[in-house]
Parts: sequence; structure tokens; C-alpha cells
Amino acid sequence: MRLAVLLSAGLTPATAWGHLADTGDPVCRAAARAAAVGDDVGAVLAAAGVSWTDVAAIWSVAVHTGAPLADTLRAVGGALRDATEVAADVAVALAEPAATAKLLSWLPLLGVPMGMALGFDSVGILFSDPAGMVCLAVGTTLIVVARSWSRRLTHRARPPTSVPGLRAELWAVALSAGASADRVRSLVDTALRARSSDGPLDDAADTVAFAHRAGVPAAELLRADAWLARQRARTAGRTAAARLSTRLLLPLGICTLPAFLLLAVAPMMLGILRSGALP
Repeated sequence: MRLAVLLSAGLTPATAWGHLADTGDPVCRAAARAAAVGDDVGAVLAAAGVSWTDVAAIWSVAVHTGAPLADTLRAVGGALRDATEVAADVAVALAEPAATAKLLSWLPLLGVPMGMALGFDSVGILFSDPAGMVCLAVGTTLIVVARSWSRRLTHRARPPTSVPGLRAELWAVALSAGASADRVRSLVDTALRARSSDGPLDDAADTVAFAHRAGVPAAELLRADAWLARQRARTAGRTAAARLSTRLLLPLGICTLPAFLLLAVAPMMLGILRSGALP
């Protein structure tokens, strides 16, 4: 967005990147050097990875199609901001079940000091008594399995890191600049490295064909597709978070609770039996 403002004010790309380089960001400094000597700024941004990859795609498509850089960055920057809000919403929705699972995974280990506080030699039984050593081994294994299982479930529920709808946004930018559909397809696929997170790669082409048949501007339909992709990503993320709360009950019931019984309850029962307190 800063770059869009600088370019809107009439600064050249090299000068605009130079001002951004003054902030100390290493990627901006590398882009400023590339812009100053006429190198490919998009390649520099793509090499930086993470979110710069999406900025690189936007920059490359705009440069190769002759689209106004300032307007393009401002328009697609709004899409990136929406995508960030989607990711933040999903992260908040996932935080509660993930934190609950992590907290409950410590329950079996807390049972050991609880038993000692009640007057039982839980540590001695777990490390010296043959039956206690079996409980220790099995309980520890169940804890490791539960944590790994919960971590894997949480990881699967996380949304992809790519920006939903970015492909359609780039198609809209390129078509608005007057590029042909075939050229746009080649440019966008190259810029996004055939990333398929937005769905099938021919979705944008299908939208363009539909627009031509209906005699309406394709760019507006493509931007609507991009908005819809972000809304679907938000819904899918919240749905995954809701399902995660239920799925995390599996490692809790199958591994965590049995581990608590083995590490907390079993040593107390063994201590009672070994002491002869029961007839």
C-alpha cells in the first residue's frame, strides 16, 4: 500500500523502492537495487519467499501487461488485506481448541504430584515397582501419541498460506490492461508457479469465456470470483476449527485419559495394595 501511494504521487518505481529501502527492510533494499539498474524486481521479490511471493506475482503481471502499477497495487493490496483478515479469523477460531488440547495433554503428568500430595509414593512405584514401570512406559507412550495426534489434527485444520482469489485478481488486472486471454493465462501461471490453491487452474478462463458469451466485462466477474474465494476460505476455516474441537476428543479419550489413569490412579492403587491396607 505504501508503494501504491508513492507511485500514485508520480514517483518512478526505482525512486519509490528507494524510499521503501530507507525503512531498513532487506527485501525492499534488494528490490530498490534491482529497480535502479533495470533488473527484474519481480524475480527479487519472488526469491524473498513468504508473502513477498504474492507481491511478486502482482508486480510481474502488471509490468508485463502494462497495467498501471499504482492502481494495480492499490486494488490487489485490498485483496491481500482481505486475505489477511480471513487468515486472522481462522487463526482465532483455531486457537481455543488447540490451546485446550495442549493444556489437557499435561493432565497425566500432573497426576503424579497429585498422588504424592495425597501421601502416595507415586514416583517410587513408577520407577521401582515392576507393575509401576509398565504403567510408566505405557502412560508415557500414550502422552507422546496424544500430543503428536493433536498436533497433526491442528496442522490439518490450518488454512493454506496462499491468498484465496489471487489468480482471479491477477486475471482481472491483466485483462483490464488489454492483454489477450491466452497471454494472460501464460503470465498468471508463470507468476503463480501453477499454484492450485484457488481451485482448478481453468476457473478464470471459464469466467472469461462466460463473460464473452454474456457480453459483460470479464474483470468485474473475476473480481467477484476472487471475493467469493476469500469468503469460501473464511467459511472453510471456521468449519475446520469447529470440527477440530470435536476431533481433538479422540486423542483425549483414547490416549490422554488412559495415560492419566496409568500415571496417576494406578500408582495410588498399587501403593494401597502393596501396603496391605485392603483385606
